Amino acid sequence: QVHLVESGGGLVQAGGSLRLSCAASGRTDRILAMGWFRQAPGKEREFVATMRWSGGSTYYADSVKGRFTISRDNAKNTVYLQMNSLKPEDTAVYYCNLRRRIIATTQNYWGQGTQVTVSS
Repeated sequence: QVHLVESGGGLVQAGGSLRLSCAASGRTDRILAMGWFRQAPGKEREFVATMRWSGGSTYYADSVKGRFTISRDNAKNTVYLQMNSLKPEDTAVYYCNLRRRIIATTQNYWGQGTQVTVSS
């Protein structure tokens, strides 16, 4: 089993910054990628950013490109999301995601979510 613990959410004014952290524990072998999704009230969960564990390639949603940066600490099995120039539309619950290979398929794991609120 994999356990994900997120931290770093909060309330910030538009234009401000926050950094989210997600620490993985348990079965952290065969990680394919770690990343972040978010869900605003009344909306579906959407992709924000992800990082491939092998090689470190990163991918971002168009809405956050140039403002958010995903990074990692391999030794701590931790991924970070630095969020700059925050906008009110970034307000959402942010969920950490870990994708892991299991034999011939993959398994997704989710954190409990951390609230990010951006005031105008």
